[in-house]
Amino acid sequence: MTKKLESLFNLPEATAEQTEQIEQDIEESKQALDSANDIIDRIDAALPQVADLDSADQELDDLSNLAKEKFEDLMDLGMNVEARYSGTILQTAGVLLGHAITAKQAKIDKKLRMVDLQLKKMRLDQTAQKDAGNNAIPGQATVIDRNELLNRILNSNKGEKSAK
Repeated sequence: MTKKLESLFNLPEATAEQTEQIEQDIEESKQALDSANDIIDRIDAALPQVADLDSADQELDDLSNLAKEKFEDLMDLGMNVEARYSGTILQTAGVLLGHAITAKQAKIDKKLRMVDLQLKKMRLDQTAQKDAGNNAIPGQATVIDRNELLNRILNSNKGEKSAK
C-alpha cells in the first residue's frame, strides 16, 4: 500500500511480518482450492464411468411395463370372477399399478439428481474460475461506511488546502 493511501485513511503501516503472513495465508488458500478442484475432477471423472446407468433406466421401464401388463390381466380377471373374489384381485391390480408408478417415479428422480449434480459441478467450476482470475493484492483493510469515507477525504483535502 502506498504512503499516501495509508496517511489518507489513517491506516497503520504494513510490516514485513504482516505481508509475509498474508502471502502465506493466500498460498494456503490456493493449495486448499487446488485440492478441492482435484477432488471435484475425480468426482467428475467417476460420474460418467458409473456402470449400467442406461441399463438401470431400461430395467425400470421393463418393470413398469410388466406391472402395467399384469394390472391389465388382473383387471380382466377381476371383472370375470364372482363378486366375492373380485375385491382381492382388483386390490392386487391396484398395488401393481402403484408399483408401475413408483418405477417411473424412481427413474425421473434419478435423472433429476444427475441434472442437479451437473448443475452443482458447473457452479463450482464457475466459482473456481472466478477465484483463479482474482488477483488480490496483499494488505490490510478497514471496513467503513460511505459517509465516513467521504468525511475522511474531505478532511484530508481541507488539511492540504490549509497547508498551502
